[in-house]
Amino acid sequence: MKPFQVKDCILLSKMSGMMPAFNIRDLRDRIANSSPQVIYHHFCENLLVPVFDYPDFRNDFAVWVKRQLEDNVLAERLGIIDPYLYKNMDELRCEVMDILDERLNELIDIPSVPLGHEFYFREAITVVFDTGKKIKDPGEMADAVDRMTNGSVYFHFLEARRRTPAGTDDFTLWLQDFKDQWNDLLQDLKTIDFVFYSLGELRQEISRTVKAAIGRREQNVL
Repeated sequence: MKPFQVKDCILLSKMSGMMPAFNIRDLRDRIANSSPQVIYHHFCENLLVPVFDYPDFRNDFAVWVKRQLEDNVLAERLGIIDPYLYKNMDELRCEVMDILDERLNELIDIPSVPLGHEFYFREAITVVFDTGKKIKDPGEMADAVDRMTNGSVYFHFLEARRRTPAGTDDFTLWLQDFKDQWNDLLQDLKTIDFVFYSLGELRQEISRTVKAAIGRREQNVL
């Protein structure tokens, strides 16, 4: 079988050129007119941006709403969105706008943050490169995943869902070439609730899932 080529990626991020948001209404209006790249960055690519703490939510909008606007209700609504359930960023944009419109209708006063705490809209270019590393057999996959960088985990397990026609991760596509030999692992990979994991946690979960499948396979051989 063709070996799995391990790739890595980094982000080249920049300001979007949009005016910052100081309140929910600003946020709603900016998102309505933002490019798909901006929405994708703040929902998906942001996992590759280094942070010094552990945020409660995985998308930047929910994090800002909770920390700066201190609106826990809206933060929860935005925070449970799974961006990978939507066919494209325009569908995701509509969902976010519906949530913001609903919250605006509930509020009598629209609080704003002071200067210095506003939300800045960013976008990024993903630079992909070949690491030169290869996985020749699924039995080697767990050790290979353990050694992967966050960029590799993101590229092969998350970014692939937007890149591939099947909308799945690169590991699954590769394992399918082995026909029915690794069906149990294929099914287990589908159950990983990756949306709410950090990249480090996701690496550990993929590794654990692969090791469990290999362990079952070895027991069956014995």
